[in-house]
Amino acid sequence: MDLQDQLKHLFPDHVSEEENVEKHADSQLDIWLQDEPLLCKYEKRKGKVNTIIEGYNGDNEDFKKLTKHLQKACGVGGSYKKETIIIQGDYRQKIMELLVQIGFKVKRVGG
Repeated sequence: MDLQDQLKHLFPDHVSEEENVEKHADSQLDIWLQDEPLLCKYEKRKGKVNTIIEGYNGDNEDFKKLTKHLQKACGVGGSYKKETIIIQGDYRQKIMELLVQIGFKVKRVGG
């Protein structure tokens, strides 16, 4: 029996910070999920590689929340403009997995 198990036995109602963060990460992302799939594609703009997510028709506040969540998960910058989310770098696979976990349908466009 290691120290973690002993502490859980002594304090059964205590929730560790790691478990607490995981629970709140999904609950904080309260956005509208649409039926149509999002399009995830790769583009070069001004010589830089970007991942573009198109087709989301949620509220402006939902765009902001979703963009922040994707930026934080990938550890890069990005922005949202005119129904598109732009993430710096080629993170198509990771972003598609995150969007599916949230509950979106995703289509990969391009190579």
